Amino acid sequence: MNVLSLISTKGGVGKTTVAANLGGLLADSGLRVLLLDLDSQPTLSSYYALLAPSNAGSYELIANGITETDQIVTATVIQGLDLIVSNDREAHLTTLVLHAADGRLRLRNLRSAFEERYDVLIVDTQGARSVVVEMAILASDCALCPLPPEMLAARELRRGTLGLFEELEPYRYLGVGLPSVKLLLNQVNTNRRDTSLIMQSLKNTFASDPHISVCASTIPDRVAYLNAATLGLPVHRVERKPAPGTRGPSAADIMVSLAQELFPQWSAKIAAVNSDAALQAPAAREV
Repeated sequence: MNVLSLISTKGGVGKTTVAANLGGLLADSGLRVLLLDLDSQPTLSSYYALLAPSNAGSYELIANGITETDQIVTATVIQGLDLIVSNDREAHLTTLVLHAADGRLRLRNLRSAFEERYDVLIVDTQGARSVVVEMAILASDCALCPLPPEMLAARELRRGTLGLFEELEPYRYLGVGLPSVKLLLNQVNTNRRDTSLIMQSLKNTFASDPHISVCASTIPDRVAYLNAATLGLPVHRVERKPAPGTRGPSAADIMVSLAQELFPQWSAKIAAVNSDAALQAPAAREV
């Protein structure tokens, strides 16, 4: 099972949108996907309609170590895509993880309970520095950091998000490897003059760092992603071909490219999603 966490100490960078759309795409590829919402503001938990909500969620998983899927896992309307909802609205997990003996390693120790049932675990985290975010990082194989192509956001990335990884370096001496870090340029406005400069600057900055890389895929600032969220559908089902008047590839092609970059071992499966004209989207939920 591959574990991918969406990490940023800055809010509003698109972590939840990326997590939801990646999860939906991978599930439509035939992979078994579990979403884990660790954000105390549980947007991911309400992105997709749920078939039969469970009584427990992320709090019971982390606080009590409950891993039985019939107790904490809820199926979504997307076949093959399950969810552990966030039910820690008052952020009690922060205190619990901070003072627990296995604190920051708790999710890492629990992930084996899901390895036979799922191919991918995608973890959404809050946009702030916290011990829960550190716990998610230490449980991950890869940390994906969405980043708007703005200079202030780039500075915050260096100061906040990447600073968090540096503070976790001592765990390597305990035999706990840190995940690779991939920076994803998100909400890209190709009409802005400074966008390409910032993108190139980021690539140059981390060119020699073996643990940090910039994704070749970029996600544009496009209405299709908002429409998909409103409908409660993955964006590859909403925009399979480029919309009239838009430049560049469709949202489906973009998400396929990103998923292949993150999970090259399933590249063929992922590619088939956008070529499958028989794919039927479920009815959109009521708003």
